[in-house]
Amino acid sequence: MDYELELIGRNTVADGTMEFIWSTAGTDFAFRAGQYSDFTLLNPPETDAEGNTRPFSLAGSPNDMGKIRFVTRMRDTAFKRVLKTMPLGTKVKVTKPMGSFVLPKHTERPLLFIAGGIGVTPMHSMILYASEEKLPYKIYLFCSNRTAGSTTFLAEFEKLAETMPNFKFIPTITDSGEPDWKYERGRINEEMLTRHVADLDKVTTYVAGPPAMVTDFLPILGRAGVDEDFIKAEEFAGY
Repeated sequence: MDYELELIGRNTVADGTMEFIWSTAGTDFAFRAGQYSDFTLLNPPETDAEGNTRPFSLAGSPNDMGKIRFVTRMRDTAFKRVLKTMPLGTKVKVTKPMGSFVLPKHTERPLLFIAGGIGVTPMHSMILYASEEKLPYKIYLFCSNRTAGSTTFLAEFEKLAETMPNFKFIPTITDSGEPDWKYERGRINEEMLTRHVADLDKVTTYVAGPPAMVTDFLPILGRAGVDEDFIKAEEFAGY
């Protein structure tokens, strides 16, 4: 089933990164935290070889009534130019939510979230939902970005880490030119994981980010002792 949803808000949330908010009022649109939908532009003023449809993870909580949102890096493509400039009230076609990159039914195993760039979006949804529902998951979130300014949801995750006793936030940046950064530096690696997470063989792991990052991470997780039967991966290509 497809929906036609109206754009009701648009904000810059990090360097080169925007949030788009869509009304679901009057529909039965519902999703599980971590899922995604395909969004299709309707009669856009311009298009290119990449087409008018893109998949986006739903960034908000399923408890957000009457709206959904996604967050994306802004590239100079026809699709993103139209998104950035379309008038509020413009409708797009949105598919029924899809995907199994969602919270597990059982809460006993700790959750290890590893995100590169905007790959943090589905994890943001899951963490928000776990916070609102007071779910007893123990959650570790590692997210890597080039700079503090490009770290999406930084302030929000900091606040959640203060209010959620079972949530540990470990952001890192790869740019060495920020002296005031108080967290990790460099790419997420085996040493960083083992320093922050005990019993890596007992976690359920979610990895999301650019395809190369996701591919490179699988052997790192193996060396760290993470059980491959408890790894979920999602690639964010061309964001």
